[in-house]
Amino acid sequence: MSAATDTARVAAPANAFGQSVRDSLVIARRNMIRMRRIPEMLLFGVIQPVMFVVLFTYVFGGSISIGGSTDAQLYKEFLMAGIFAQTVTFATAGAGAGIADDMHKGLIDRFRSLPMARGAVLTGRTLADLVQTTLTIVVLAGVALIVGWRTHENIGKVLCGFLLLLLLGYAFSWIGALIGLSVRTPEAATSGGLIWLFPLTFISNAFVPVTGMPTFLQHVAEWNPFSATVAGARELFGNEMPGVPNTVTGAWPMEHPIWASLIWSVLIIVVFRTLAVRKYRSAAS
Repeated sequence: MSAATDTARVAAPANAFGQSVRDSLVIARRNMIRMRRIPEMLLFGVIQPVMFVVLFTYVFGGSISIGGSTDAQLYKEFLMAGIFAQTVTFATAGAGAGIADDMHKGLIDRFRSLPMARGAVLTGRTLADLVQTTLTIVVLAGVALIVGWRTHENIGKVLCGFLLLLLLGYAFSWIGALIGLSVRTPEAATSGGLIWLFPLTFISNAFVPVTGMPTFLQHVAEWNPFSATVAGARELFGNEMPGVPNTVTGAWPMEHPIWASLIWSVLIIVVFRTLAVRKYRSAAS
């Protein structure tokens, strides 16, 4: 009797986990089918980062000093990790708007009436957003190669660099999910998903070295999770610039950017997934 009871106790969590995975994949498939039927969602998601690549490369490329040089090629290699990171984090607004739209239409209430795992709706949505972000990054990398960006490490490290970026994007999609559940309209979710991203991305090492910033902003930039991911991606791409130190203030995240990026991303996922699932239960009740 005791053995049978223990087996049942072990099987129940396993079945619950299996159901959660299946439900999440069903929701992810639903969102990817919607993406396929509305291709302009992906198209407009690609156009903006491509514009950033072209504008920063050809407008600012010969004007910004990198390691004492205004060589446009050096700036391209310095810039691209920042553009990639900006692209994956700006997907936050789309994640929030999509969930807010589902809430507004009552679709979340319909999902809630079904016998499915509570967190599956949000997990499936964030997984679908991750697929869309991956496709955007693939296109963007091709454009970057066309305008002259190059990597200087083996393919394994380069792929790890992209995975580091996508992990940050996935983490930020949970922030978008929480925002989408906390506002009343998709328009508010879009605004709420972007307004805080601009200072986060620009007070960083993404577009200019932090050496030229005021001292207090240097501290902010070097403890910024966005900066850690950009520095980690540059290291894995082989795009570190001679004469441009990762850190001015001796901040630990800039001395160990890959580890710092992983820690930041996992921490953001754990915290904001917990908050988002809790908000989903109360918002849909």
